[in-house]
Amino acid sequence: MGKIILGIVADDFSGGSDAASFLVKQGIKTFLYNGIPELHEQKMEDNVAVVIALKTRTAEKQKAVDESMKAFQWLRDHGAEQLYAKYCSTFDSTKEGNIGPIIDEVLETYGIKYTIIAPALPINGRIVKNGQLIVNGVPLHETHMKHHPLTPMWDSDLARLLEPQGKYPSIKLNYESLERSKEEIMEMMDEFGKDKKHFYVIPDYMEEKHAQKIVELFGDLPFLTGGSGLMGELGKKYKKDNDQTNIITSGTSGKAIILAGSCSAATLRQIEEFINSGGKAIKIEPLQLLSGTLSKEDLWKEIQSLQEEKILIYSSDRPEKVKEAQEAGMEKISAILESTTAYIAKKAVENGFFRVIVAGGETSGAVTRILGYNAYYVGDSIAPGVPIMVPVENKKVRLVLKSGNFGDKDFFIKAVEMTRGDING
Repeated sequence: MGKIILGIVADDFSGGSDAASFLVKQGIKTFLYNGIPELHEQKMEDNVAVVIALKTRTAEKQKAVDESMKAFQWLRDHGAEQLYAKYCSTFDSTKEGNIGPIIDEVLETYGIKYTIIAPALPINGRIVKNGQLIVNGVPLHETHMKHHPLTPMWDSDLARLLEPQGKYPSIKLNYESLERSKEEIMEMMDEFGKDKKHFYVIPDYMEEKHAQKIVELFGDLPFLTGGSGLMGELGKKYKKDNDQTNIITSGTSGKAIILAGSCSAATLRQIEEFINSGGKAIKIEPLQLLSGTLSKEDLWKEIQSLQEEKILIYSSDRPEKVKEAQEAGMEKISAILESTTAYIAKKAVENGFFRVIVAGGETSGAVTRILGYNAYYVGDSIAPGVPIMVPVENKKVRLVLKSGNFGDKDFFIKAVEMTRGDING
């Protein structure tokens, strides 16, 4: 077993691939696992990063804590020098959310005094200013995310979001404080923590110079938490040389299928752009699936009959339409959409669709579970935080998983092109 320089546990698969992509960009060889690796999957080189992607983003607290701790313990048992809890850059806002409990369990289990809370990703419009999580200039709870069906945003203040979830107090380190010397800031930490068993640090992170300062200050902590924004700076910290290791080529043969389940504004724009560009698309109506007037087998037959080289299958819709559908039962709707999308993905790969592009964390989780691949090489990125991945078990396939809010409006078009043929030779 080689040395793991950074061990990351992500709360969903698209988030795991997001984190991995920024490390690869810095020349860090990175392996992404779908769940805790099996014994036979432990052969790797020295100085690698390992990302373990779970499905805990909206899981019940205790289940999320238990699964996360098993993953962290696996990483520690296999020599991980530093741990990182990776969660969504839009944060889990619910009072019963599991981010706080997972962080607390790691701090307590491994006797770590404190960690940072850093969900920002400025390159994708997510920043932290004065402890507030802001998306494209708008406080998170004032964006469309306030209507999110699973984690509706009720606040943008990270300390207030953590308060009902976690056990410990927070100290905010605003952008003005970040201008101070490392010695002065460490004195602040010591003073704040002298009468506390554990605590959280919430640093402002509005631009890349802040990432540099955060890693300078806290980059040697045994446990860090946040989004993927800090991965670039951590990658620089760990980089052994300036040359990127090219593990895979971007392109492959076969047809392309896009599976979109995210209802984010970005994904809705991407669907519209793909259709407007002449791409063929089929919309999944969840109420038809529930009533039995449409089946997953019917959908697959329609896909086959069209004989398209590229096709988009989507259940994404505007928030008001999603809410209307959920009146039939949110869990039922989610379950039937996930099972239908997963079925289509499996049939597609079996029938020559080797370029699989997926939008949405839950949808990505359903697709990766049914395809059954457990380990991936991580390669070039289509957009910041969205790499092309090659399953170790099936190197013909190119898999692209994106969080709902990521990517420009032409993302699907670009993903289809970048995965076409052996374009990198």
